[in-house]
Amino acid sequence: MTVEDVNAEAWTTYGRRQLNRGYMPPVPERLEWAPWKGVGPGTEVLGDITGKRVLDIGSGAGHHAVHLARAHGAQVHAVERSATQHRRATGTHAGTPGVRFVHGDVVDHLRTAEPFDAAYAIGSLAFIDPHRVLPALRDGLRPGAPLVLSLIHTDLHGHGPSTTVAAREQMVRHRDHPPLPTRMWVLAPRLWEDLLTEYGFRVEGIDLLRSSDEDSPVVQQLVRARRLPVRPVRVSSRPRTTRPPVPHAAVGVGAIVFGDQGVLLGRHRHGTFELPGGTVEAGESLEATVVRELAEETGLIARPDDVTLLGTLVDHVGDVVRVTVGAVVHAWQGRPATQPDESVGEWAWCPLDRLPGGLFVCSAQILTAWRPDLPIDHTPAHFTPYAWRTAPATTALPGPAGVVAEE
Repeated sequence: MTVEDVNAEAWTTYGRRQLNRGYMPPVPERLEWAPWKGVGPGTEVLGDITGKRVLDIGSGAGHHAVHLARAHGAQVHAVERSATQHRRATGTHAGTPGVRFVHGDVVDHLRTAEPFDAAYAIGSLAFIDPHRVLPALRDGLRPGAPLVLSLIHTDLHGHGPSTTVAAREQMVRHRDHPPLPTRMWVLAPRLWEDLLTEYGFRVEGIDLLRSSDEDSPVVQQLVRARRLPVRPVRVSSRPRTTRPPVPHAAVGVGAIVFGDQGVLLGRHRHGTFELPGGTVEAGESLEATVVRELAEETGLIARPDDVTLLGTLVDHVGDVVRVTVGAVVHAWQGRPATQPDESVGEWAWCPLDRLPGGLFVCSAQILTAWRPDLPIDHTPAHFTPYAWRTAPATTALPGPAGVVAEE
């Protein structure tokens, strides 16, 4: 049985439970991209869809498709692989003008349907192999068509997204019933952006949606992308000269490790206080650099998916442009300690209201990019937050959304 077969079986069981219960969700007044009403944008992110052909991927009980047809005049193909979910939709909404309910695989449907003007998936695309569905969407959408995806980011257990394209086990919880095991592609925002770019889309924004309940660990991604025109034939380029360039830029990272006792700072042998960090090596991702430098300098062990990149800080020292990428490390193992042959040691936790004077300027810049309210002086630098970083700069960035079944 394939991963997608496992998922279809789980949603068939879920739909059967809802049929037995006799429950149908009401047609919403707007599209809700997260499990909580009124959180994030609504239907407007799809643009003007009046009279347009719209694809609903994994349409479930069909209530979102009915909303688009009734309130916005869209012509919606609501495609659902689960037979019981499809039965729920047609049992209540069959004959709704502007909605065609399709029982089947969305990739198969895209092969035979006329191109669509827009497509969306609310919590469903993560159950389909992205390497199978994204090229089908590219081929089945008109150039310029929006693609809006609501995706799991942090689940009910606080487990954040993966940094590799692989399905992992997730449970769909439903009232008092036993949870349903599924396999989902729960991917970090940058990975979704890379995949969409690879398959002919331009990502216009990624938002992280959270419940108003501060105790809830669940976070949802909302990805807004657009189908690019067909790429023209590529032009050639000549190779670089074999002569090495004169050094003119330096690229490094600085890691904020923040716990109950404060932020981790070490003392450089020259006397300044610094965050863990260092220079990016050739072929190394920024997250990998953070993990490596953290281990080399402090002995703490982290994983790349424990790291959230804040953005880039650009300044210069003499004729050398300095690019520093700030990051927050959310989880780690071990206790910080001075490491042999390292220039920074004497690691200590410093409360934010009692930071030491004499901070290294790059560390000071990163800390104030993270929390602008910190009373730290430093030379100016230009800060550009990453597109997938949506939390306010005055708060530590939380990790990655959970699976919450509709009620």
